[in-house]
Amino acid sequence: MVKKAHVSEEKKQTVKDFVKLCKDYPIIGIVNMENLPAPQLTNMRAQLREKVLIRMTKKNIITIVINQVKADKPGIEKILEFNKGMPALLFTKENPFSLMRTLNRNKSSAPAKAGQIAPKDIIVPAGPTPFAPGPIISELSMAGIKAGIEGGKVAIKQDSTAARKGDVISAKTASLLTRLGINPMEVGLDLVAVYEDEIIYGKDVLSVDEIQFMSNLKLASSWAVNLAMKADYPTIDTIKLLVAKAFRESKAIGIAQCIMADQLIPDLLARADREASMLKEKSA
Repeated sequence: MVKKAHVSEEKKQTVKDFVKLCKDYPIIGIVNMENLPAPQLTNMRAQLREKVLIRMTKKNIITIVINQVKADKPGIEKILEFNKGMPALLFTKENPFSLMRTLNRNKSSAPAKAGQIAPKDIIVPAGPTPFAPGPIISELSMAGIKAGIEGGKVAIKQDSTAARKGDVISAKTASLLTRLGINPMEVGLDLVAVYEDEIIYGKDVLSVDEIQFMSNLKLASSWAVNLAMKADYPTIDTIKLLVAKAFRESKAIGIAQCIMADQLIPDLLARADREASMLKEKSA
C-alpha cells in the first residue's frame, strides 16, 4: 500500500487563497524577488498597494496553484517557465504595460555585487577621478580600462566597457565600480512575465521604450500619409492635402494651355507681361 504524502492544513489553505486570487484578478504576473532588499520591497508594496497585490510563496506551491486554475485561465500554465529564482505572484487589474512602466519608474540604482549579472553594458566614462596615482592604475588596466595621470590625479582616457550585458560581474570589477561611484544595478520588482486573456507577455515585450515608441509612431504616420498622397487615397488626414494638390496640378495645366478661367487670369496676365517684356528687350 502506497502512503500518501502528508499535506499540512496551512499549505492547503495557502493554495486555496492563491487559487481564489487567480480567479478574482484578470491579470497575473510573476516577479523575481532575488537581490531585492526588504526595505525596498516594503516601500514598493506601500506605493503599489491600491493597484497591485503581491504574494510570496514557494515555487512548488505556485506550480500547484497554476495547474489548478489553468482550466479557467487557458494558457496560464506557460507562466511556469518563469517560475525561477525567488518568485512571487502579482495580482492586478492594471494594464500590463502600464504596470511595467510603474514598476520601472519605482526602481533605484544600486552598487554591483560579485556574482550578479550585468543588466546592460556597464560603461566607465572618460574623465577625471578622485584617485591619486598608485595601484588603482593597474587595477583599471586589468579591468580593460585605459587610465593615465592628469593634474596629479588618475584619469580615465576614454569610455570603457567594464562588463557586457549578461556578463557575471567579478568581485574585482564590482569593487572597482563602487570606488568609481558607478551604480549599474537596478533595485526593484523584477516583473518577468504577465498573463492576460490567454496571452503571456514576457519582460522584453513589456519593457517598451516610450520615447522610441512615440518616435516610431510618428514616423509610421508620416509614411502612411506619404503613401496615401502618392496613391491619391482620400482619408480624413489626406483629403485637404489631396484637394490642394489637385488644385495646384490643374492650375499648372491651365496656365500651360492658356485656359481662360477666373482663377487663372491673374497668372496668365502676369505670364503675358513677362513674355512681352522679354520680347521687348530682345528687339531693342
